[in-house]
Amino acid sequence: MDLNCLLLTRDSALLSAVRSNASRLGIKILLDKHAPAAVEFAARHHLDGFIIDCDDLPEGREALANIKKNPANRFSTTLALVNGKTSPAVAVDLGAGFVLGKPVEDGRLRASLELASQKMACEHRRYFRYELNLPTEIRTYTGQSLQATIRNISAGGAAISTTEAVPEDVLIPEDVVPIRFNLPNAKAQQFTGKAILVWIKQDVAGLRFLHIEPECRVGFQAWLELLEAQLQFRALQRKLRPSDLTELT
Repeated sequence: MDLNCLLLTRDSALLSAVRSNASRLGIKILLDKHAPAAVEFAARHHLDGFIIDCDDLPEGREALANIKKNPANRFSTTLALVNGKTSPAVAVDLGAGFVLGKPVEDGRLRASLELASQKMACEHRRYFRYELNLPTEIRTYTGQSLQATIRNISAGGAAISTTEAVPEDVLIPEDVVPIRFNLPNAKAQQFTGKAILVWIKQDVAGLRFLHIEPECRVGFQAWLELLEAQLQFRALQRKLRPSDLTELT
């Protein structure tokens, strides 16, 4: 699982320490030295985590607040670095999940990143969309049953498509719709829950899950973990050279 984390700093020593520890945890560090640019980037891209130098970078504290206000990264894990101007309590109020004071001790940084990486992994699974082609059924507010196909899915939602454009009065954004589909695993199990319609464009719509029935939560999570394992296996196959593969006879 590749985790993407944006580091906002101009501190070369901090950059070196973060990259050294993050690489051991499978975290890819994206560097930005300008707070406004980082906020703009975060408004257009979802990231699993952020590390923000609040006090030693102009507008660093404001960047922390603005990034956490953005819907795309509201739940992303954030580590704030403070250096006398911002108190840990204020950093937490602004949205930080972890706070370290500068100068940063390597051991404390390593421990914080290990904890943060676990939360980043959860956020990755919640947001990352697995592409597929799976029949589903949703029910409109009028009670009409609508057959559709799930095009991608994550722990937090799905994108669906229909064979024909959906009339504007049938589904509109912010509608809450029941959804169900069969989980393609060894045990015959059905996913049932409710989702909010986030957006719709002709025959394609985006859903965010609001509720998943308790009896299918374990099966749904197991299926997502299977999709992740399959994705990682295919990625490993692409990396291996033909000579690295042993043909089984």
